Amino acid sequence: MSTRVAITGLGPVSNIGIGVGDFLDALRNGKSGTSRIKSFDTTGFPRVMAGEVEDFHPDAILHRLDPAEWGRSSQLAAAAARLAVQDAGLDPATLAAARTAAAVGTTSGEAVIDVNLARTWALDGYPATDPHDARLLPAGRLSAAVNHELGLTGEAATIATACAAANYAIGFAFDLIRQGEADIAFAGGADSVARSTHAGFLRLGALAEERCSPFDRDRAGILTAEGGAMLVLERMDHARARGARIYGEVLGYGATCDASHMVAPDRNSIARCFRLAHRNAGVRADQIDYVCAHGTGTPTNDLTEALAILEVFGDDPPPVSSIKSALGHSMGAASGFGAMACALAMTHGFLPPTINHVTPDPQLAGIDPVPNQARPADLSIVQNNGFAFGGNNAVVILGRGDA
Repeated sequence: MSTRVAITGLGPVSNIGIGVGDFLDALRNGKSGTSRIKSFDTTGFPRVMAGEVEDFHPDAILHRLDPAEWGRSSQLAAAAARLAVQDAGLDPATLAAARTAAAVGTTSGEAVIDVNLARTWALDGYPATDPHDARLLPAGRLSAAVNHELGLTGEAATIATACAAANYAIGFAFDLIRQGEADIAFAGGADSVARSTHAGFLRLGALAEERCSPFDRDRAGILTAEGGAMLVLERMDHARARGARIYGEVLGYGATCDASHMVAPDRNSIARCFRLAHRNAGVRADQIDYVCAHGTGTPTNDLTEALAILEVFGDDPPPVSSIKSALGHSMGAASGFGAMACALAMTHGFLPPTINHVTPDPQLAGIDPVPNQARPADLSIVQNNGFAFGGNNAVVILGRGDA
């Protein structure tokens, strides 16, 4: 297909910055957004660090949504979409009339609401269920929140493929535009820090104590995090006709499912996903200038990802960094933030750093993690990785879009 898909707006609601300007500055300067958990009582938890968006005030961003009627993940998704509209310079009055879709990826949906309901059921029984909380629970409300906030009536899809979900959403939106079913699409992800998510990763032995240190020899796990990450995808000719600023374009994507283990990543399936993405995008591995890694900071994930990269790219792969070192793992929003980082890196000519990197891992020899400091770089084609429990893998290829 000849239809090209531009990225014309970014809407980050993150713990390192809300809005493009703050997010870009923090990303380039290696700012950490993690701290001690404040949103729930951590008594009894041996791990108490996470990446909460402490400065999120939905009333200051949302125009139409009443925060009292929507869960936190829906608020994050809708606020990110509203910021993306503003960044893209789209006229809200005409946006609703356009053929516009929304795709929101998530891991746990409204996890905070789920915890509240479970606590009520455990302490007081099912008859004590608050109908208001029950109304807020369905994960499908995340994409509905985007449509409601922006006044859209087009397709609204919530994609629950866990920590690769935002990349799946970008691929889904890309296909809608390429197939002529939409002119504009909002794509990304949202999730909230919640007691249940934190406890689950703790029981898996996957939580770090103080910091996330991807690709470091002494890496010890993830830090749970949250956020809303929404991108505006737009038919390239539509974007150029209205004089939009273009951050880049989506060239293609690949998706695979390991279908072998619920939590352990599979190197062969990940490598196959890379190759599918390259083929779909019409690029070769040696044309990729930078890989925004999934890079969770767990020993197994980083090793498996690195081995897959070396298998596909050879002994001299492009630089590979992980922004989870700064943000923590924002679950369904993670690869959405990765896509934003890629777009900003191409636009502003730099490699985002992997912070908290102290000791190189000899098992990862050949991988350049861009340790601790951003680096100037001329980037034309970049790769954004997203992997998830259940064996879900999704890789998105972005180009500069200036041709």
